[in-house]
Amino acid sequence: MVEKQFTITDQAGIHARPATGLVQAVSDVESEVNIEYNGKSVNLKSIMGVMSLGITQGAVIKITASGSDENEAIEKITETMKNTGLGE
Repeated sequence: MVEKQFTITDQAGIHARPATGLVQAVSDVESEVNIEYNGKSVNLKSIMGVMSLGITQGAVIKITASGSDENEAIEKITETMKNTGLGE
């Protein structure tokens, strides 16, 4: 299992558009990928799950990936966060 923390810098937090980008980034990986915030963890491949967390600016989230391509999954999330200005 691989995990990485990010701080959300986007003023609107993780709303529909960036949530969609995150889900799409990991949609083709085989690993199980989860996003954790405020004590709740959901499947990052589920747009409704991600949106249900209500992640705001300044939030610290944790992404975990477990499976054969877990490192690739974390790299894709990191790249998406950076390219969209969502977090660091």
